[in-house]
Amino acid sequence: MGRILDHAHGEGFIASAVPGLELVRADSPTGCMGSRVYEPALCLIAQGAKTVWLGDRQIDYGPLNCMVSAVPLPILGKVTDASPQKPYLGIKLTVDAQEVADLMLAMGAPVARASEDECPDGVCGLGLARADAGMLEAMARLVGLLDTPWDIAILAPLVRREILYRALVGELAPYMRKFALADGQTQRMSRVIAVLKERFMEPLRVRDLAELVNMSESSLFHSFKQVTRMSPLQFQKRLRLHEARRLMLAEGMEAATASFRVGYSSPSHFSREYSRMFGVPPRADVTQLRGELPETAQQPVMSSRTLA
Repeated sequence: MGRILDHAHGEGFIASAVPGLELVRADSPTGCMGSRVYEPALCLIAQGAKTVWLGDRQIDYGPLNCMVSAVPLPILGKVTDASPQKPYLGIKLTVDAQEVADLMLAMGAPVARASEDECPDGVCGLGLARADAGMLEAMARLVGLLDTPWDIAILAPLVRREILYRALVGELAPYMRKFALADGQTQRMSRVIAVLKERFMEPLRVRDLAELVNMSESSLFHSFKQVTRMSPLQFQKRLRLHEARRLMLAEGMEAATASFRVGYSSPSHFSREYSRMFGVPPRADVTQLRGELPETAQQPVMSSRTLA
């Protein structure tokens, strides 16, 4: 924790000299946040706590817990335990699918035979587990390299590889293996998600998405919901609402204008869905957020930055 504090000056995200590593800090609890998409990453809370929601699933995420997201996911979350004396501190390490696959091959793991049905809690896109001593030590060494920047180029790739290895042999293994299945369910859904992210303002045709990954519409619906905990239509709706929220917060856009920008034809319909998702109408939500969110809340919905 001390090493994170040494480099996490101010609140929000802190880019680091270690490729793929970000530090995050919050000095007080936050309201419901969700103006971006979780990209594939391995996250660790060092201090404090957070609650996140993926579809209908709520996850309470506390000290020394690791979370892995295998596909991009629109997640709501809020920091629940933080203070100036004891701030929320986290680490986020981006994960590359090819890197995981290469490591599994080096381990002699049967990549091609990894089961798509081994998600312990019934959702394959997001997993949570307690970090063991080996994982914590490796994470601490990675952050510690910020004290000796001349070592980063040589040692960071080695420590990063160790972190992924420990995730692959620990409780997060079922979720980590999803990265390595080139034609598995999770990777097929990743391709669908990529299209939804790129074209989230357009009318959704499930038939087109199913054809993209050579699946029937019913199979796509089932697989998508297993990976993301929501239907393709719900996923698209979240992307739209997240982006509208960002437009209002970061660009000062009126709610009606933002609703049209993200693909809604009716501002009143937009307002109802926004209130249902975030708990308050658009204007009240943005007013509240401006008073409590750090500058990083103004990142685009497609940004890889998100609270770890």
